Amino acid sequence: TLGRTGRRFFQVSVALKQGQVTPTELCQRCLSLIKKTKFLNAYITVSEEVALKQAEEAEKRYKKGHSLGDLDGIPIAVKDNFSTSGIETTCASNMLKGYVPPYNATVVQKLLDQGALLMGKTNLDEFAMGSGSTDGIFGPVKNPWSYSKQYREKRKQNSHSENEDSNWLITGGSSGGSAAAVSAFTCFAALGSDTGGSTRNPAAHCGVVGLKPSYGLVSRHGLIPLVNSMDVPGILTRCVDDAATVLGILAGHDSKDSTTIQDPVRPFTLPSLTDVSKLCIGIPKEYLTPELSSEVHSLWSKAANLFESEGAKVIEVSLPHTSYSIVCYHVLCTSEVASNMARFDGLEYGHRCDSNVSTEAMYAATRREGFNDVVRGRILSGNFFLLKENYENYFVKAQKVRRLIANDFVNVFNSGVDVLLTPTTLSEAVPYTEFIKEDNRTRSAQDDIFTQAVNMAGLPAVSVPMALSTQGLPIGLQFIGRAFCDQQLLTVAKWFEKQVQFPVIQLQELMDDCSSVFENEKLASVSLK
Repeated sequence: TLGRTGRRFFQVSVALKQGQVTPTELCQRCLSLIKKTKFLNAYITVSEEVALKQAEEAEKRYKKGHSLGDLDGIPIAVKDNFSTSGIETTCASNMLKGYVPPYNATVVQKLLDQGALLMGKTNLDEFAMGSGSTDGIFGPVKNPWSYSKQYREKRKQNSHSENEDSNWLITGGSSGGSAAAVSAFTCFAALGSDTGGSTRNPAAHCGVVGLKPSYGLVSRHGLIPLVNSMDVPGILTRCVDDAATVLGILAGHDSKDSTTIQDPVRPFTLPSLTDVSKLCIGIPKEYLTPELSSEVHSLWSKAANLFESEGAKVIEVSLPHTSYSIVCYHVLCTSEVASNMARFDGLEYGHRCDSNVSTEAMYAATRREGFNDVVRGRILSGNFFLLKENYENYFVKAQKVRRLIANDFVNVFNSGVDVLLTPTTLSEAVPYTEFIKEDNRTRSAQDDIFTQAVNMAGLPAVSVPMALSTQGLPIGLQFIGRAFCDQQLLTVAKWFEKQVQFPVIQLQELMDDCSSVFENEKLASVSLK
């Protein structure tokens, strides 16, 4: 009974404008779904009062016929490493438990200025370091697809008799809470952050669209930094058009972030491509790695054939320095982390230990208690690479390799390629019990393989869900574009999305008990899609 109504903001905002549904009703539906899906652990903080108050304001505007735009009255969620004024922002770390920022991140402010309703702050790996959303202090996020009809039916066929619930799947990370929140219909869009794939990876595992914009297109002010030279706010939505709408609102210069572009940005409305014959799609041969699962590989080939059969030119290209990118990323990432984490010293904000032996002892104890092993490990590595005697051999050398990796992309795009088509992840989502067999560092290194070079090069990339695996789980593919050609990238992604018709997640069991909340079927379909 879930029609396709209201799957996109645009359709919901039409329903809002026509008065078929009010912002308050929409808000209450999302709140009831958040409560129903609490076990997914997607949210750290639910800002119910804030959202209802914002809905009330939106309602007044709609009554007067003065809506602020496509996002007015639309429920959104924000990863808990973006500062939100008056709402606790923890980065899923003991270090910031109880920290309430006095200001909003620029991207949060821009969404609120458009009338969006802030449903809450979403779960992540501590300080966004990880690829599973399993390492924050609030516990792991569960993938909504673990409870989907598609996955459960496939499991029955394969007669797995073990306890259903112990076999839940991870969402990927580090923006797993945001991906799960969008996938489970508790909001229409969510902010993530992307330093090495943290928005695209969970998007692929949760069957949603995950966009990492070009570096410098969107302000980082108020995003608690991990790696300043690679971090980008990411966007998670249920379709490409919605991601473009949000990007249009977020993009542009910010005087509080000197790395943002100076040129004015035009709104991103995506044309509907009917003809791809003028496109040239590049397939990087280095991305065919032995670890790539055969299913992802075959869908990747299928996607390439789809473009070819519609007249696009599909060519194999080379990104020769790919094999160095994991090591290079590790050195640069940990070095910047070590520098960024120095600010958490127990003096000005955040956690502070009780020891009063000396200032040094207070610093040490505060950081030992405040950071988990993963964060401490990255700080130690980074400080090692930055030691005077190591600096030239590690940090400086990695900077040079980073330039070579970025140049690989420049050369490919200069050769006439419009977008690159690659896998996003090595495989579909794995069960939590499987995932935690390896430590965070090993996992992140494996899982970032197709995504992190893009961060080093500052390029835009988007993960688009393509199909379900034989297990009934989503598999996404990644498109990479030229720097600041985000609109062209999204236009190609939108064409692809239309061709593949990715199935809607069926969470009937979850939703059925929810039906009492919906006064009638028509409204139910608006709110759930």
